[in-house]
Amino acid sequence: MKMYAYGYDVSADSPMVMMHTEDCIKVGIKEKDRVAITGNKTIIAIVTRSSKLIEPGTILLTDELMGKLEIENGEQVNVIYAHDPDSVKSIRKKMDGERLDRDQIDGIVNDILDNRLSDIEISAWLTALHINGMDIDEIADFTMAIANTGEILKFSREPVFDFHSLGGVPGNKVTPIVVSIVAAAGLMIPKTSSRAISSACGTSDFVETFCDIELDSTKVKSIAEDTGGVFAWGGSMNLAPVDDLVIRIEHPLGINPRAQMMASIMSKKVAMGATHLLIDIPTGSGTKVGTMEQAKVYARDFMDLGERIGMHIECAVTYADQPVGISVGPILEARECISILEGEKHPSSVVEKACECAGIILEMAGIPNGVVRAREILDSGEAHAKFMEIVVAQGGRPDLKSTDLVPGKFTVDIKAPNSGYVHAIHNKEVVAIAKAAGSPVDKGAGLQIFRKKGQRVEQGDVLMTIYAESEAKLKRAKEAAIKDNPFEIEGMLIQRVTDIRPR
Repeated sequence: MKMYAYGYDVSADSPMVMMHTEDCIKVGIKEKDRVAITGNKTIIAIVTRSSKLIEPGTILLTDELMGKLEIENGEQVNVIYAHDPDSVKSIRKKMDGERLDRDQIDGIVNDILDNRLSDIEISAWLTALHINGMDIDEIADFTMAIANTGEILKFSREPVFDFHSLGGVPGNKVTPIVVSIVAAAGLMIPKTSSRAISSACGTSDFVETFCDIELDSTKVKSIAEDTGGVFAWGGSMNLAPVDDLVIRIEHPLGINPRAQMMASIMSKKVAMGATHLLIDIPTGSGTKVGTMEQAKVYARDFMDLGERIGMHIECAVTYADQPVGISVGPILEARECISILEGEKHPSSVVEKACECAGIILEMAGIPNGVVRAREILDSGEAHAKFMEIVVAQGGRPDLKSTDLVPGKFTVDIKAPNSGYVHAIHNKEVVAIAKAAGSPVDKGAGLQIFRKKGQRVEQGDVLMTIYAESEAKLKRAKEAAIKDNPFEIEGMLIQRVTDIRPR
């Protein structure tokens, strides 16, 4: 059916068009059916209908869809009913707990990329993965299908090293230190990172406080090949774009299917041309991986997956029962990270974790005594010099110092309600307080922790300081800290037992 197309300035998560009810009857479609629309190009979109907001013979599309059709307002397009794609059958098959072959997985991934699947169908796919999962061969096919939806970088030399943390622990600011040590050792480690999704601060959230992270693939290759390292935001490149489409739906569902998570991580590593990868698995209460047993399962699965896709993978299971370091929030984490590169020896948890992880990568490259060598590179200032080389290449200041980064001016101290020993610091509550203060959107928001597990505190001692960029957000964060205090403080006496024998 020929119709006149008009665009409107509305943002839509999925490709939606509006047609008059009479036209829907003529074309033989109902609400939420698909139509194929052909202008200079062809797209598939989901139909919504109205008998009042649109005239018969016209079709309303978002400006984005008008651009994809390569047409102007008032041009004619051809509109026909579009059948459900074959991938819907594959989704139902996975919902029934059956195994999918490579072609079926490719079909689902490509239909997500081409907007042939509705949000409801993608939600069904994610739910099926959450309930029924995938075997390791399916995950390998899923990984490569996602990777092949975008660019795959090719560097002028190999091996290409990479580092990834599963996350889940606040304050995990080690990535720039690891990259700087590894690159200073003469290896190439082009690191892309993400922004926070559910956490208080992702690596890219704090790196962008001191240099540009939105780099295209040409720039990433150039900087990595010149300096050995890069700190880029993965979203600035066309790497595994279908993954971002899935994450948009996955996040509000509140699920992170194991198969999807593994394929998501590994597809981006394939796209970055990595040949060797170290995966940090933070493990402890309140993290994504709660126990050592779970961590070992993850490590085995990632290494098995690496074998199937031709990538050497090793894993580091790291301590995560409390925040890494003392700072949570973009500027605060950046300041702590840079101060360690400048020569500060504390917080020791950040220094030790960064050197342990960098040391494993050095040993993957054949450098003996990797942890010792990593510490030498950090202590000698070589890592800081390499860090500054990368920062300048990414548009940062050549005279950058940690003290240049100033957090929010509104602060409040949270004090110990009683004396005793810090028995626990709950990660989830720390994240909630930092987010209430405005992190990661407000770069100066966050918190600093002054007591860690096992340390003695007296009543009235400052446990942490909250920073915010507005009084309203500071008040909100303070209320969150009082309501859900992340610190458990207990004395040495657990219980007094008296003589209860009959007299």
